[in-house]
Amino acid sequence: MVRLALADDHQLVLDGLKSLIHEVPDFELVSDVTNGRDLCLVADNFKLDVVLVDIDMPIMNGMQATEIIKKKHPEVKVLVLTMHNEKGIIQKVLEVGADGYLLKNTNQHELIEAIRKVVRGEKYFSPEVTMSLASMTDGSKIKLQNFEIDTSLTEREIEILKMIAQGYSNKEIGDKLFISHRTVDTHRTNLMRKLDAKNIAALIRYAIRAGLVD
Repeated sequence: MVRLALADDHQLVLDGLKSLIHEVPDFELVSDVTNGRDLCLVADNFKLDVVLVDIDMPIMNGMQATEIIKKKHPEVKVLVLTMHNEKGIIQKVLEVGADGYLLKNTNQHELIEAIRKVVRGEKYFSPEVTMSLASMTDGSKIKLQNFEIDTSLTEREIEILKMIAQGYSNKEIGDKLFISHRTVDTHRTNLMRKLDAKNIAALIRYAIRAGLVD
C-alpha cells in the first residue's frame, strides 16, 4: 500500500487529486492539507511513502516544506505538482531534495506512473521539465565535473547515463541491457558519485553537454 499526503491551497485541485487516489486500489490517502506547515506536521505524525506538494501555498510554501521533510524524513518521497516551469524554480526545488517534478497539465496516467516511480526510488520529471533542465547553460546552477566524458566512466556507465538522459526507468534500462534493475541502480549511484551530481537533473545535463543525447 502506497500511503500519500497532499498539499495544495486550491480546493478544486485537492478534490481532483483525492478522487484520483481513491480510484487506485493500492493507494491510500492519509491526509490532505492547504499549506506546507500542515504538510510537515502530517509527515511528523504519520508514516508516509509519498507527498504531493504545490509550490505556491500560504504560511509555508512547497519548497520550504520539501526541504524540511527531506531533512527530517529522507525516506519520504516528495513529488512536486505545480504550474511553474521556470528553470530557476525547478532547480531550487531539486536542490532541496524533491524526487520528482510534474506540471499540473499532466494526465492521470502520468501522475500515477510518477508516484509509482518515486516510490521505487527513481526520479520523475514531466517532459517539459526535462527540456528546461536540458537547456540550462549556467554552470552555477548544476555542478558538473566537466564538459566532456569523464575518463573514469566505464562503457556500461556511459551507456546507462545516455539511457537515463533519454528518460528510461531503471527497469526499462535493465530490460534493454539484460541486467537487473538493482544493478542499474548501482551504476546510477556510481555515476552520481563520479560526476559529483547531486540529482538526476545533473546527470541529464551532463549527458547533453557531453553530446550523448541531442
